[in-house]
Amino acid sequence: MTDVEGPAYVPGHGLLKGRTAVITAAAGAGIGGATARRFLEEGARVLISDAHARRLKEYEGELAAEFEGVAALACDVTDEAQVQALFDAAQRLHGRLDIVVNNAGLGGTSNLVDMTDEQWSRVLDVTLNGTFRCTRTALRAMRESGGGGVIVNNASVVGWRAQAGQAHYAAAKAGVMALTRCAAMEAAEYGVRVNAVSPSLAMHPHLVKVTSPELLEELTEREAFGRYAEPWEVANVIVFLASGYSSYMTGEVVSVSSQHA
Repeated sequence: MTDVEGPAYVPGHGLLKGRTAVITAAAGAGIGGATARRFLEEGARVLISDAHARRLKEYEGELAAEFEGVAALACDVTDEAQVQALFDAAQRLHGRLDIVVNNAGLGGTSNLVDMTDEQWSRVLDVTLNGTFRCTRTALRAMRESGGGGVIVNNASVVGWRAQAGQAHYAAAKAGVMALTRCAAMEAAEYGVRVNAVSPSLAMHPHLVKVTSPELLEELTEREAFGRYAEPWEVANVIVFLASGYSSYMTGEVVSVSSQHA
C-alpha cells in the first residue's frame, strides 16, 4: 500500500532537554542534519560536525536562526586528531558529553571484480573506521566524566541483506553492527548504552537528483509504503534511542525500514 500523502511531522516533546550531543556528518539535508534538528526540537544542545566545512557553516547558521544551543566544528572522521578535537570542543562548550550520533558514512557502487583497493579502503575508513574512532573517543570521555551516556550508530539494512555493487558498503555497515554490539557490552560497566539504527531507503532532495529514476523506482518498489523514508523519520528513531524511553536497550540494531525484499 502506498502512503500518498506522506507522514506527518512529529513535534518535539522535550525528550532530550538539558542533554548535550555530538552528531557527525550533519551538514544539511540527510539523516545527520535531520537528527540535529530533531535533537534541538527535543531540547538538546548540539555540536554538529561534517567534513564539508562550508556546508556545515551554512547549516549551523540555519539552525542557529531557529534554536539556541547549536555549534559546529568541521571534522574528517578518518583523521584521529580531528576526531579528538571535536570531542574536546564538545566538553569545553558543555562541560560533559551525553549523546553521540555516529552518522558519517561513504557509499559507492562497484562490482567486486572491478573494485580497486582504494575504493574498498576509502568506504571502510569513513564508514567503519570513522565510527570506531568516534566511538572510542566518546567512550573515553564518558568514562572519564563519571559514566553515563548514549551512543547511536548509523548502520544500514545492506549490512544484513545482499545487494550487487555494494560489497564494500555492506561490509562496512555489517562491521558497524558488530562494533555496536561489542562496544555495548564493554560500555555497560560505566553506564553507557550503545545502539544503532539500520535504515533501508532514506532519501533527500540532493540525493534524489543524483539517483537515476530507474534505480529510485526499483528501490522504492521494495518498500511496503511505496516510498522512501524522510530523513527525519530515521532521526525520530535516533531520538528514541538517545532518550530515556530506551533505557533498557543496548547492543541493539533497530531496523528503520518498510522493505519487504
